[in-house]
Amino acid sequence: MKTAICYYSRHHGNTLKVLEAMAEEDEVDLIDVTTRQLVRLEEYDCVGFASGIYGFEFQKAVVEFARQYLPQGKPVFFVYTYGGAKGTGAKAVAEIAQEKGCPVLGEFSCKGYDTFGPFKLVGGISKGHPDTEDLKHARQFYRAIQETYQRGESV
Repeated sequence: MKTAICYYSRHHGNTLKVLEAMAEEDEVDLIDVTTRQLVRLEEYDCVGFASGIYGFEFQKAVVEFARQYLPQGKPVFFVYTYGGAKGTGAKAVAEIAQEKGCPVLGEFSCKGYDTFGPFKLVGGISKGHPDTEDLKHARQFYRAIQETYQRGESV
């Protein structure tokens, strides 16, 4: 399954750590949405969108990237990390996928170390995450996505 994951990962690189664990399972092209590059998502069998949760939502650059580049009907999945609360999770990109008739194969989330704003004063929250167990679950999720895709199913 030829897969691209379009992502935004800053601060402590939590989201990228999760994606790199997934990429150990199969060849995955990781596309940083903040870099200027030619993107042809129609060439992929499946596309993931990944972000940390910023202000209770996916980072806006990922949402705009999905709006601009996600082809009609392309199978998708979502991945995100969060320090405290999941917020609305992948809701914004899920709505774009729905508008474009894209089947959703699944969603994965886990905690990530967060020192943003007031959390910095207490040394951060969710220290040590994503941890080995989180990364193991991320790999399991990606294997499940591959199986779901092969069966032609969606959630």
